[in-house]
Amino acid sequence: MDLDALSGVIAYKHTGESVTTVTAAVDRITINHPLQELCDLELSGQVTFATGRSSMEISIQVAKAPKEGASVEKEDVLMTCAFTMVSLDPNTKKPVAICPVKVETEEEKRLFALGEKNYNTKKDRANTGLRKQTPNDEESDLIHAMWLRQLEYHDPNNPLRKPPNTHYMSTTTLHSSQIMQPQYRNRHNFMIFGGYLLKTTFELAFCCAAAFSHSRPTFLSLDPSTFENPVPVGSVLYLKASVAYTEPTFNGAENEDKGKADSTRVQIRIDSKVRDIEHGSTKPTGQFNYTFLVERGIEVVPQTYEEFMIWVDARRRAERVRGSIDGAGQERGGGGGDVRGKSDGRGLRVTE
Repeated sequence: MDLDALSGVIAYKHTGESVTTVTAAVDRITINHPLQELCDLELSGQVTFATGRSSMEISIQVAKAPKEGASVEKEDVLMTCAFTMVSLDPNTKKPVAICPVKVETEEEKRLFALGEKNYNTKKDRANTGLRKQTPNDEESDLIHAMWLRQLEYHDPNNPLRKPPNTHYMSTTTLHSSQIMQPQYRNRHNFMIFGGYLLKTTFELAFCCAAAFSHSRPTFLSLDPSTFENPVPVGSVLYLKASVAYTEPTFNGAENEDKGKADSTRVQIRIDSKVRDIEHGSTKPTGQFNYTFLVERGIEVVPQTYEEFMIWVDARRRAERVRGSIDGAGQERGGGGGDVRGKSDGRGLRVTE
């Protein structure tokens, strides 16, 4: 919740109070170094990409608070993330143009170029998604192979049976529903604060990963997630969590040759929708994708066509973000750089 709150404060420092700013998407939250001690934390961020349209990208990092006069070291950066914020007219609720961000230093130019690349990637991804195009040849072959393997599981003349560590996607689902209380509303209107939705979906994703693996999962990242429709105070929020994809990891070449996974990256997909109690109408509010690490070899397999498409979509996402998980955010603030900016109001330092 603190990360989304900070991104909102930074956004209003850039746009002023004449517009309403909402969270459109969380592009990435990555754990760089787990916190191993009790210490003060410094949350810092700035607008890194804005070209004069209604949206802006805000990059944030969480680090151990440095000593007075010292700068943040690379190993002290605990978490990096990026939010996409959109400015709306407070009366019409339609997007309005905001001033572009001015880049001066080489570091600011690097972050701006990275934000532009991310913006173009999201546009391309929307045009190549499974709602626009069918799975490619490699994905189709994988789907067919999984389907054939499941037929063998049920063939009485075939000794092959489903391994005990393999679970069908339909058996991994968890549901949650709750009424939206006014204490969690955005300070500018009677819509629920986006940070609260992130907190709620994370807790359900953690429970889903734990129930699936029968172990305590370790959070790795929040993968690109979107907010589609606002959640009004007094409405009912419905959440559905399921294991969308699993990827084995190996500690040594010997185990990899044997196909024996030491641990597994588990991707949890949260689908959310909101229902207006008085009118009974239901709208989707967003999709959230969390990745956890569990210390055992375990696999999820789809059965229906819809589940296969969820699996393919999650596999694509895992391939895109695998490098950033392994590299722990080297590009966006992970190198110990200070993303607070200058004293022009685009950066804000908060110490807890």
